[in-house]
Amino acid sequence: MDLTCRKLGLQKGMRVLDVGCGFGGLARWMASRYDVNVIAVTVSKNQAAQANTRCLGLSVSVELIDYRKISGTFDRVVSVGMFEHVGPRNYRVFFKKIASMLKPEGLFLLHTIGSGDHTCTADQWIEKYIFPNGVIPSMRAIVKASEHVLVTEDWHNVGADYDPTLMAWHENLKQAWPQLRQRYDDRFRRMFEYYLLVSAGSFRARANHLWQVMFSKHGIAGGYSTAR
Repeated sequence: MDLTCRKLGLQKGMRVLDVGCGFGGLARWMASRYDVNVIAVTVSKNQAAQANTRCLGLSVSVELIDYRKISGTFDRVVSVGMFEHVGPRNYRVFFKKIASMLKPEGLFLLHTIGSGDHTCTADQWIEKYIFPNGVIPSMRAIVKASEHVLVTEDWHNVGADYDPTLMAWHENLKQAWPQLRQRYDDRFRRMFEYYLLVSAGSFRARANHLWQVMFSKHGIAGGYSTAR
């Protein structure tokens, strides 16, 4: 989260939009560590409720709203783990909406899992049991949808790090199963063990990637300098 904030160059008092805020972890981090004003949006009632609790007392406004209905302008926009649920037919709409909300010198960081396969097809098993209607975008799809809308300033692939992350999640699941089995059955355990291990394998084989792509509205004069 801090790498994301440093890439965005957050400064006190900035107005930041978190598109697809999840349970509010990043919004809380940005507001508490960088003293920025965050508008965090989600379409999940459960996420919005948890995010409100997490961000209580901070300069964070959590809104239960579709990103296409957001109004206003922002110094920075960030979206982590949401683009996989936008769908190829809506990619162009997504980037145009982001561009319309960015101030002239604004920056947008897109954090998404990416596919080395340009066909942008969903894995049928994962779509059925884990992420309904989820599609992992290709590099080609992102470039095509964003061209002439935003300027690409930096493209960082951190996919190799996702393999050990998924293996750690798998180990956490195994360690916590004695408690979790009171609420979930063995079918659930097998399903998520399979999902985590198959996913780890895809990143280890470098078939899937994890990208952080930085965009500006009109291009940064003299170039953009990124954190790593």
